[in-house]
Amino acid sequence: MSDSVLRAFFIGRAAAEALYEQASQLLGEALSTAGKWDAEQRERIRTLSQTVVERAEREEQQLRQGEAPMPTPSGRPEDLQAALDELRAEMARLRATLKTYRLS
Repeated sequence: MSDSVLRAFFIGRAAAEALYEQASQLLGEALSTAGKWDAEQRERIRTLSQTVVERAEREEQQLRQGEAPMPTPSGRPEDLQAALDELRAEMARLRATLKTYRLS
């Protein structure tokens, strides 16, 4: 075998190995970044959920102690039903958003 053919073989093999290493490194970095982003989003959702629950508990406690009146949009019973319907619709939208987030 001639020296030029042997040299071309080793250059080709070295180039392939270098490309493989670069591709592995890029893939590892991409997966790491995706994992960090996912963890950050989960932490934000957890924090938001915790804040919402704390506020709800605080308002419930104030209501039970008689410190705050029952919140209604204009104080009329029919508005209370409308407010409940709006809250239910908002909860359904939030559930749908969370479901699509979890599936992605």
